[in-house]
Amino acid sequence: MNHNRRLRWAVLGTGKFVTSVAIPAMKECLAAEVVGIASRSAVKAQAAAEQLALPKHYAGYEASLDDPAVDVIYNALPNDLHVEWSIRAAQAGKHVLCEKPVALTLDDCRKLIEVRDRCKVAIAEAFMIRHHRQWKRVLELVANDLGHVQSVVATFSYNNQDPANIRNQSEHGGGALWDIGCYLVLVSRMAFGSEPRHVYAAMDRDPNFGVDRLTSAVLTFSGGHAIFSCGTQMAPFQNVRVVGAAGRVEMLIPFNAPAHDRCAILIQRGKFPGGAVEMEEFQTNQYAAQADEFSAAIQANTPPATTLEDATCNVRVIEALFQSAREGKSIELQAYKGRAGELK
Repeated sequence: MNHNRRLRWAVLGTGKFVTSVAIPAMKECLAAEVVGIASRSAVKAQAAAEQLALPKHYAGYEASLDDPAVDVIYNALPNDLHVEWSIRAAQAGKHVLCEKPVALTLDDCRKLIEVRDRCKVAIAEAFMIRHHRQWKRVLELVANDLGHVQSVVATFSYNNQDPANIRNQSEHGGGALWDIGCYLVLVSRMAFGSEPRHVYAAMDRDPNFGVDRLTSAVLTFSGGHAIFSCGTQMAPFQNVRVVGAAGRVEMLIPFNAPAHDRCAILIQRGKFPGGAVEMEEFQTNQYAAQADEFSAAIQANTPPATTLEDATCNVRVIEALFQSAREGKSIELQAYKGRAGELK
């Protein structure tokens, strides 16, 4: 592989997120170049390629996998198609960046790890927040300034009651926990730097859609708790607060940070309440950074920001939260040891 050229990407899916957010952001990449877009509909693929000024469009997902000029597949299909097409892309010799959640079961996570190792390609989960400077700064504060982290409190919500939207369709892996709660699980694990020991969840399901429209959870870590709520029929809102023994940090736009505007974090050290509150601002095109950093990891043969092993830990917690909601009790999680294949 020529380490001096940009890697060429093809995108699976023509959904609104891809055409209005992800690909426009990736136009600014330095190490990645989106060369084409694929859809089951040739008409949709051509329309999207023209809209985004992409040189290629593919009638069917297979056509993009068969293109020898493509290095990386960005899998932005509905949740229930992530595993199938990530595996097929890897088997075609392509590296894969797959939208979250990379899989909906632990068994499927293991399948992805097996095919990654066998085909000798990179497969990563697309948690774009890991690539934003504000999150890198927050993790610096967690490591150096906040003292022992004891509390993470987070909320993520929007209002979407469209029955045609895949987020409201259980057969496509819809619902609040899979769509946005996965971020809240991730940031809880990031802030504590470990895996939860027990989880408890309460869910309210939409009587027509069958998916969870409100999920609230408590994750217990060694020496601390994470508490969060995610909802799909609430006023749009997002916030993350991390409180340690010596300080706290609050993120005002933790997830949907604007590509071309600044977002702020609030930092307070020392006495509570009171004490000076500092504000730091950051601007990052997190989708461009994500593609560039994944491309760089491929070129250098180093692990991506969100490995399949890390993704498996996230899926493991989410599966346990669904179990907790079904059974109405706290679920104990065994200590994570080694590779995902060793998870029980």
